[in-house]
Amino acid sequence: MAVRDAHEVLNQSPFYVDVDLYASDRPLREAIAANGSTEPASVLSAFGRRWGSAEMMEQGRLANEFPPRLKAFDAKGGRLDVVEFHPAYHRVMAESMESGLHCMTWRNDGTRAPPPSEVARAARYYMVAQIENGHMCPVTMTRAAVGALAVDPALLSALLPKIAAREYDKSFRPWPDKASMTIGMGMTEKQGGTDVRANTTRAVPADGAYLVNGHKWFMSAPMCDAFLVLAQAEGGLSCFFMPRFRPDGSVNGLHFQRLKDKLGNRSNASSEVEFVDAYARLLGPEGAGIRTIIEMVQLTRLDCAVTSAGMMRMALAQALHHARHRSVFQRKLVDQPMMHAVLADLALTVEGAVALAMRLCRAFDQAPRDANEAAYARLMTAVIKYWICKKAPSFIYEAMECLGGNGYVEDSMLPRLYREAPVNAIWEGSGNVMCLDVLRALSREDEAARSILGKLRQQADGLPGANDAADRALKILQSRESEAHARYAVETLAVIAASAALSEHAPSVICEGFAAAQLGPRGSTFGSGLERIAAQVLDRALPA
Repeated sequence: MAVRDAHEVLNQSPFYVDVDLYASDRPLREAIAANGSTEPASVLSAFGRRWGSAEMMEQGRLANEFPPRLKAFDAKGGRLDVVEFHPAYHRVMAESMESGLHCMTWRNDGTRAPPPSEVARAARYYMVAQIENGHMCPVTMTRAAVGALAVDPALLSALLPKIAAREYDKSFRPWPDKASMTIGMGMTEKQGGTDVRANTTRAVPADGAYLVNGHKWFMSAPMCDAFLVLAQAEGGLSCFFMPRFRPDGSVNGLHFQRLKDKLGNRSNASSEVEFVDAYARLLGPEGAGIRTIIEMVQLTRLDCAVTSAGMMRMALAQALHHARHRSVFQRKLVDQPMMHAVLADLALTVEGAVALAMRLCRAFDQAPRDANEAAYARLMTAVIKYWICKKAPSFIYEAMECLGGNGYVEDSMLPRLYREAPVNAIWEGSGNVMCLDVLRALSREDEAARSILGKLRQQADGLPGANDAADRALKILQSRESEAHARYAVETLAVIAASAALSEHAPSVICEGFAAAQLGPRGSTFGSGLERIAAQVLDRALPA
């Protein structure tokens, strides 16, 4: 009897590499088309093949396998305050900036590029997030900073040529001398966190600028060329532009204390910093810091939603690909009734997430010209960030379980996605903060909010559970106890909005299945009550 080689590999799924992240994703294609995309499929498909290549997937792995290191001092004890990265990090940064992900939504004068620039960018961002999400922190902040810098037209005009440049320049030197620049953010402090009004960092006028002394507990992407920083001035909490180098060319007083040892987001550096007479330039009037920087925060929140949806998409693709190749008990995993239903439920959730994210991008595209769309963007950004970013960690865990032990080991992409997912729910406002923002928006813009909610209800009318859910959510939001129950109401509102977004382009079986799964009585378990439509859902999710 012949002896089989113990190391012969049998009944394992092939590697999910060298895929077209665009052509293989019908829900993405339909969502961007419904929200204004006019780009040729060939252009987005080329982008999808590039980022879906085995080469780029390996770069993403390496960037996280070898996280950045802080070099605070040189060999003689002098301050350096630089961060060293693996070459793979610089590679993915170069790819993203070459594609214009940091600048394609702005004109040369700092005004918004015409529609559908947000949708076009988000389609690419959604694909990049599937491969490596950490480096997108400085890309996101650089893009979003333009919104806050608009309060100082002269400064913005000087910075824009560097911000808009598509040549990645990793060198450590003054931004005017570089081919391009990136911009980070420093808001939170030890004692305040989200409550930035508790900040103690001080800024005092000096020779036409300001000197800043204090600290930041989280300084995102410390190797950026400049930062938007909140500090207390005489007139109150204010926003400042703080470059890494002073105007005379000397290194500015940003002393990095250590890099955060994070659960995920490991390719990206996050730091603690002390400011020692750091040179900075005031943005907007003193005391208007929150109002100034919120223009940046709204855009970063949008990106949180888009990238979380992208990570969910990759987790689904990994799970479905594996299930189609792995046999258990004489049948493919995908043909097992419970697994079939779980995968369909995951696929429906991604359908809703990508439809909702792209609908929000359309609102940002149209906001400068349409007051209703501007109101949608103001109200729904927090709602959508809350739901998609909250959904991602549990979603990716469920996808991981579909691969069993193969999904739990580091050779799989799933552990990295799982660790990465919580960052977007925490960054730029945790779930409770999002809900409070929704309540504030409802109180400030009652008439506009009622119009938006009424339209969403009308679009979702007739879908399973939508009318009753809308009634419950509105009752909570209008009650005196709205804050205590706001999370349920905001989640419900997001699901209704996703159902409304799907109704614009998806087949009725998808719209009805999504609403039934998300608004029905099944509880929090994936895979309940979808047996009838599972095959149709999975055929859309990923071509066999």
